[in-house]
Formats: sequence, structure tokens, C-alpha cells
Amino acid sequence: MENLTGALLAIPLFAVAASAQPADTLLVNGKILTVDRAFSTREALAIRDGRIVALGGNPEIRRLAGPLTRVIDLEGRTAIPGLIDSHLHAIRAALSFSTEVNWIGATTITEAVARIHEAAQTKKPGSWLIVAGGWNVDQFRERRRPNQAELVAAAPGNPVYVQLGYGWAMLTPAAFQSLHITSDADLAAHGRLERDAAGKPTGAIIGGQDAIIALFDRLPKPTLAEQVEGTRKFFRELNRLALTGVVDPGGNNLAPNDYQALFQVWRQAEMTVRVAYTLCSLTPGAELDDYKSWTRLLPMGFGDDWLRFNGVGERITAAMNNNDRPTETDREKYYQIAQWAADRGLSLTMHWPRDASVGQLLDIFERVDRNTPIAPLRWSIAHLNDASPRTLERMKALGVGWTVQDAMYFGGAQFIEQAGAQAARRVPPVNTAQRIGVVIGAGTDAHRVASYNPFTALQWFVDGKTVAGIAIRGPEETPTRAEALRFYTLGSAWFSHDDGRRGSLEAGKLADLAVLSKDYMTVPVDQIGGIESLLTLVGGKIVYANAPFAAAGEARPSSH
Repeated sequence: MENLTGALLAIPLFAVAASAQPADTLLVNGKILTVDRAFSTREALAIRDGRIVALGGNPEIRRLAGPLTRVIDLEGRTAIPGLIDSHLHAIRAALSFSTEVNWIGATTITEAVARIHEAAQTKKPGSWLIVAGGWNVDQFRERRRPNQAELVAAAPGNPVYVQLGYGWAMLTPAAFQSLHITSDADLAAHGRLERDAAGKPTGAIIGGQDAIIALFDRLPKPTLAEQVEGTRKFFRELNRLALTGVVDPGGNNLAPNDYQALFQVWRQAEMTVRVAYTLCSLTPGAELDDYKSWTRLLPMGFGDDWLRFNGVGERITAAMNNNDRPTETDREKYYQIAQWAADRGLSLTMHWPRDASVGQLLDIFERVDRNTPIAPLRWSIAHLNDASPRTLERMKALGVGWTVQDAMYFGGAQFIEQAGAQAARRVPPVNTAQRIGVVIGAGTDAHRVASYNPFTALQWFVDGKTVAGIAIRGPEETPTRAEALRFYTLGSAWFSHDDGRRGSLEAGKLADLAVLSKDYMTVPVDQIGGIESLLTLVGGKIVYANAPFAAAGEARPSSH
């Protein structure tokens, strides 16, 4: 009896419980990439009560079926953990997803402008048509921006606004008239009307980031009902691309009231993507007051498995945003916020584009760390594509993570112009960061400046090619397919403090996964970007299903 008792105690309690009750769902006959520590492959897995209860071969997993168990035959297809974008402005993108015109994936100006024309046919005369970003000149065969005449021809009865990144926007005459813009004096500081060689306005507005942000804020906003519908639709779109989670860094054009659509979808139990969100003050000079007010009854981690407060970011203060030469006063105000965040146990993520000046940010982090250790808080730096080994070593010493986006997919040619081809070979230095031990989360920074498609980013990680097909990154900083997938799963989950609950397919973890249209591990590299999900589960519930899995169960939202 003593030996039997010892043997029973040696069996994990979770495994005993799993074998004692039938599973809700079985996935069998698949190539299941667990992305666990060993990057194992399994044939089948079992799900019960929203979690994975077992993985293994087909025979052993099939034994967990009961009379009501749903069995899904993957027919040899590849399944992966649900992808998690560690830096996606999903809340902002979702607000207008049902009303915007989307140019992501368009390969020609003709196709892009046709999408505006198609949208005009479904809207009332006079309705705004807005392309808010997510595209780049190099994705078009013509290698140019649209001109005003093309936009007018596509939608003569509508005001049209097309934004490229944060430095250029094209408006039709109807849009200028609606916004009462007739000269540079009608624009925010540094904004101005673009003019051709003859001095004639082209229809575009140019200027710094603040000018374009202010311009966008003048556009009519969707109603709350449209924002809610956009949120539902955008999350389903992410599900189609195998995404089951996002870490949203806050950012420009996102005020406190803009979270209401997300909260409504959450309250109505219609979430199909897990969201960890941060708060970003939009009041220059009064950021600390904003943060204190907004978080008074909002402790770190507040929420549930679907929606959770994840700290502050990504701008923190206006004065330190994209500023390579902050004053002593700027740095001191930033320090006060960072110290307050650390004392409150809050995560903090900061947008920082250049290694040459990031030492000023790390100086502040180190000063805070001397008072309050920040490693347990999982602070992070976003972007920083040219991070040096010294910077990465300082980040590792502090326990600061790095969220890496595919900015060079769209911006690689510009980087080469500014820094040279040799510097571009190591951008971003993810292999160096791995050797040093910095945690990496993958993402896109969508949708103003990039596509939200994670497979575009995954292809870019492993081939280093820009949207124009030019290879710029060298093999010394090119990760393997397995490493890139780990960035997009377990790596990203670290930044929302739940890598112990998701990010890999292991017994006891949340059943967030996707069955792919092609095998990510073996398909030709140039086809990775075209992969989609055929079946996406979040918490064991089907949130997206396409042929041949449409009959597996009607796609439905999960409950809290």
C-alpha cells in the first residue's frame, strides 16, 4: 500500500483530474506546435473548461472523449498557440474599423482607390471616407502616393481623408471645406499645405507628428454604436489571422472616453481577443495628475482573463516623447511618474526609437530601480530597432523587456538612407538580445504605421525583406522560425504577466490556439505572409472558423 500511495503522489493532480472527466473538445490528427521549452510537436490535445488538459498521441487523447465531446480532425494541419501582439494599438484601430477604408494588403494604387469607390457606394452622400494608415508607398506597384484627383474621381460625393504614417495626409476639396481649412493658419503648429513646384497646393497636408495627430482629431468620430461594432469586427479580423491576444500600449488619439466601446463589448461577454491595456496621458505637463486620477481605483492587473489593466504607456510624458535632448526638467518629471508607477506596482512601457539617446531613459529606470526594484514589474521599451549590445545589457540587468515590431518591413529603405546598408544588417538585433537574455515580444505597432497581420511580421522576422522585397538584415540577426514564433507567443505573453497561463500549448494553460492554412514551419518563406487561420479557439471556444472547419461549431464569443 505504501508503494501504491507513493506512485499516486508522483502523478500530477492535474493529470489525474483530466483522466477522471471527459474532455469538452479534442483536436486530433494534427501537427501541434506546443512552443513549450523543448518546442515539442504533438498529434492531439484535449480541452476542458477552457483549458488544455492533455497533449499526446491520437490514441491516448481519444480515450478522454465522452458522449458529448466535440472531436475535431485536423487532417494533418498545423496548430499553434494563439498569437499575441505585444504592441498593437487595437483599441484605437477597432473604434473606426467598421467605418474606415482599409488599404492593408492592397498592391496597387488602382486597387486602393477602388476600395474607396466601393465604400462610397455603401454610404450616404456626404459621409466621410477615411484611410487612417496601415499602408506604405512601397506596397504599391506604382511606388507613389495617390493624388487628389484620383480620390475625387473615386468618391465625388464624399469628403475623403488618407493618412500616411504621421507625416502626410491627403484630403479632397470636400474634406478641406468640411474642416474649414483654407491656409496654413488653419492648421496646428508645424502643419502646412503641401505645394508643388509651381506653388500650387497638392491637396496634402504635411508637418510633424503633432500636426497630423491634431488634424486627425478634427475628423468626425464614429458613434458609440459604430465603435462597438468596429470593435467586434476588428477582433474577429484578428482571429482570422490567428491572433488571440494583444497588449495595447495606449498612445496618440486615444482618450479615456475612447475605451468605452471596448468596455461595452467586454460587459456583453463578446470578447474574442484577450486585451491587456495601458493608459496614456494626453495632457502635456499634467501627466502625473492624469495617471493618479485614472488609476485611483484601478490597481495593476485589475480585470479578468479577457480584459486586464496593464499599467501605463507608451508615451508617459509629451516632453520625453521622440525627444533625443530632453531637459533636466523633462527628465525629472518623467522620473516622478516612473517612481510613482513603480511604487504602485504598475508596468510601464515606453516608445523609444533611437539607441543614441535611450541612455537617458535607462538612467531614469536605473534611478527608480535603486529605490524600487522594477524587474518584477516587467517594464519594457518599444521599437528601439538599432539597440546596441550595451543598451541590451542594461535592459537585461534591470529586467526590462523589448517589444519588437516589423517597422523595417515598411521603413527599411528609409533606414538605409539614414544609417547605411551595413547598419541595417543588424536591425533589429534580436539574436544579440536573445544571447544577452532580454525578453522579446513580437508585434506590429498597427494600424497607423503598419499592417496588423502577424504573418507579415513573422515572414519579415525570418527573411529580413522590406515590403519591396529588398533583403536588408543579415543572417547574424535573423531568428529561426521557431524563435520568431516564440516571440509572438510566450514572449509576448510575458509583457502582460501571463506567460504562465498562455503563450504555449501545455496542460493547465488556457486553450488559445489556431489551426493554420499552411504549415508555418515548412512552407516556403515567401509564403508565410499569406498564412491565415482556418480555426481559432480562445479559452476552448471557437471564435473563428473557415472551411473545412466551419461545421465544427458556429463561431461564437466566449463568456466571462
